[in-house]
Amino acid sequence: MMVTKKAVKKAVKKVVKKVVKAEKKIVKKTVKKAKAIEKKVEKKVASAVKTVRKKISK
Repeated sequence: MMVTKKAVKKAVKKVVKKVVKAEKKIVKKTVKKAKAIEKKVEKKVASAVKTVRKKISK
């Protein structure tokens, strides 16, 4: 059986599509994690600022 160039190209395209899809999923997950971490950090900073203000006002 001869493997034509077209068949090879099709196979490569399929693989590339799958890889790209997988990468997009990973990126979405990491972005979500990063956003969650950002929110946590913001909350910590906000609470720290509050405590500092309380100490200053006393």
